[in-house]
Amino acid sequence: MVCDISLGDHDSGDGPAFFVILPVGIIVVGLAFWFEATFAPPYWLRLVIWLPVTLALSLVLLPPLKAWLIAQHYRHNLPSDRLVGNDEP
Repeated sequence: MVCDISLGDHDSGDGPAFFVILPVGIIVVGLAFWFEATFAPPYWLRLVIWLPVTLALSLVLLPPLKAWLIAQHYRHNLPSDRLVGNDEP
């Protein structure tokens, strides 16, 4: 379904990045500690495993969280001029 709602004026800011950093950090750090304690892998293997996992989780979670945040702005009728720091009355 296509609608004529313009969401281009709504800026999500750094909110989605914040909401991605927290769960991805908790998941990756927890698994990395467990993996280190269990297997004690070499440094190159740590890089090969955790860098792609971190990037993949971040890239998968970021678009839905950004869409959710913009949808919340629209749902709660937050004016777009409040989002960009416009201090004029």
